[in-house]
Amino acid sequence: MSDLYAGGELLAEVVRSEFVESRHHGSVVVLDANGEVAAWAGDVLGAVFPRSSVKPLQAVGMLRAGLDLAGPDLALAAASHRGQEAHISGVREILDKSGITADDLRCPPDYPLAEDARDAVVRAGHRRERIFMNCSGKHAGMLRTARANDWPLETYLDPAHPLQQRLAATVEELAGEPIRATGVDGCGAPVFAFSLRGLAGAFLRLVSAPEGSGERAVADAMRRYPLLVSGDDPGEDDTRLMRAVPGLLLKGGAEGVAAAALPGVGAVALKIDDGGMRARLPVLAAAFARLGVNLPGQVPVFGGGREVGVVRSVW
Repeated sequence: MSDLYAGGELLAEVVRSEFVESRHHGSVVVLDANGEVAAWAGDVLGAVFPRSSVKPLQAVGMLRAGLDLAGPDLALAAASHRGQEAHISGVREILDKSGITADDLRCPPDYPLAEDARDAVVRAGHRRERIFMNCSGKHAGMLRTARANDWPLETYLDPAHPLQQRLAATVEELAGEPIRATGVDGCGAPVFAFSLRGLAGAFLRLVSAPEGSGERAVADAMRRYPLLVSGDDPGEDDTRLMRAVPGLLLKGGAEGVAAAALPGVGAVALKIDDGGMRARLPVLAAAFARLGVNLPGQVPVFGGGREVGVVRSVW
């Protein structure tokens, strides 16, 4: 198995006024309900950083290490939230129940990602805060897991910390392959490199797991509370698609990554080489079409305030 990601194939193009002005290359793998590869393009065995698409796997690791969250709180622990009121109040509740404060968070201070939430914060005279950062739910879950085990809170992001060691072991188990590199994610937490094949397989394991398991608990929480996984501002594919397609588990990540699974149907994982987020949705829809599932995959291109083109899959 190659360690280095070799790059992908042409997957999508941007059409403006019937003229192709940009192209996106990348890699995508489609697994059937049995976990067998049904289709692929590019390098699906080389290691990539899945970025926030790994959060559901980390949440499973937290549960296995003693995290006592369920339902909406568990969805937030696997979220890349937009900083809206439901998100921030939920993260505060997770922290408060353990006697942990927002000052204990080690994600960087930020403004909310959602425009309405960011505007409200600025109007209220607030500055960037750690709790507004889109990964604060994951960090709150990590802190709560550390507190449950009497592990140090100050160093919970250190790859050598007992918490991160547990999470790494869980990721390897669910992906069915070893971690081939460990880096620092945008939020400061460790991020683990492995293949798109492993990422798709891990998502399929989550939705196929029996009730009562940590894998199923995370998948069910995210699907039951999709608003908390991302947000309801325009362009938030995770929330919108999980609402639109019953049973779908979807988690996007930075730098053009996405992973999704449907029980009894299969799973998809993809990486856009240039990190372009706009190409993810049409490629994801094209991948699920190979499994007989219709996903809304239109990404419009605008000019002068009106729709003049589209980002479309060519795979």
